[in-house]
Amino acid sequence: MTQPAVAVGESAERCAKLAQSVERVLGAATRPLACRPGEVGIELAADRLLDGAKALRDDPALRFEMCVDVCGIDYLDYGHAEWKTADATSTGFSRGVVRDGSAEAVPPLAGKRFAVVHQLLSVSLNQRLRVRVYCPDDDRPMVDSVTGIWASADWFEREAFDLYGIMFRGHPDLRRLLTDYGFIGHPFRKDFPLSGNVEVRYDPEKARVVYEPVSIEPRILVPKVIRHDNRYDPQLTSADPNG
Repeated sequence: MTQPAVAVGESAERCAKLAQSVERVLGAATRPLACRPGEVGIELAADRLLDGAKALRDDPALRFEMCVDVCGIDYLDYGHAEWKTADATSTGFSRGVVRDGSAEAVPPLAGKRFAVVHQLLSVSLNQRLRVRVYCPDDDRPMVDSVTGIWASADWFEREAFDLYGIMFRGHPDLRRLLTDYGFIGHPFRKDFPLSGNVEVRYDPEKARVVYEPVSIEPRILVPKVIRHDNRYDPQLTSADPNG
């Protein structure tokens, strides 16, 4: 069944009403997130995650019965990377980085590198909410598991653990989900090498699969094409069009 169209003004009004309800329920434990029009997001303190999640699920004005996704974020060098993060250039492949040393990468504040984002859905009230929680410890990122509140978060949290190394306190079975048993590291971290740490091959002498250090040599895959284009030949461009 197709959902009815919602006018822009009505959507903004519903978002404002939802934001007010969330603020009323959670109070000073939360602050709003900058979102696109028609979306509502909040940042919740890590030590208030479980209490806040229960309130978001049980409050009659919110009733977020479903957690449709849990994902990790690595903010290492956020805003200082090669590519622009807020807007795009209209002049080609510009990289938005000053290379004279005045715009060196600045590490994130302590306790602000890793975050967990929960995407919540209220089926009964037809509304959504994004909840971000920062991991207090950058070296050992960990937040509470919400599997006791939303059972659907089980595999989502395992995925975030596998790819980002974020641990979830109280998870019933926290282990890797997508990578191999002998995989080293967490591939979605910004400091993870693009070629990985180990490579896998079949050894016919040992008659089994073996893991070895990566043998790929790092290289820059930026094509540089130099060719002569006769359209810009000086003899043609300098010719008299009336001659």
